[in-house]
Amino acid sequence: MDEGEIVIDSVELISLQDITYDLAIESGFESRADLLKVAKHGSGNNVYLVRFHYTLRLPVRCAVSELCKKRRKIPGRT
Repeated sequence: MDEGEIVIDSVELISLQDITYDLAIESGFESRADLLKVAKHGSGNNVYLVRFHYTLRLPVRCAVSELCKKRRKIPGRT
């Protein structure tokens, strides 16, 4: 089971002219044309640049377990 989640960093309304070669490369495409083949659909009147990242989410039981392990290693703690 995947314990990760996608976190949205920003959503920005842009125009088709704002889609550059550099933006296409940053987005994982080989060219602007390749990005537009995948991304453009419908009228294309509204174009949004969505920036996001993937992060792992630790289950609570794991986080608590790790905290307990750390506490046991501190001298003088019971």
